[in-house]
Amino acid sequence: MPALKVEFSDRELEDLRQIAKERGTSMKALVREAAAADIVRHRALKEGAEVFRRFFTQHADEFAAAFPEDEPPRRGEGRAA
Repeated sequence: MPALKVEFSDRELEDLRQIAKERGTSMKALVREAAAADIVRHRALKEGAEVFRRFFTQHADEFAAAFPEDEPPRRGEGRAA
């Protein structure tokens, strides 16, 4: 299995030791679990953003009608420079 060397400050390392001890797990398992949880979170955020973009695109006209003040000015409209 591929490995990754990760460096921590003395304080971080001591904190990791303490947390692992409190949870009854190894430091390696603790760090791996944290990284895996962050990967899951990152994927969920990306998927959620894509769902939102699709929804917004599909309902763009409705949003424009409901919030006209948030619409960008069209060409030729707006303030003169």
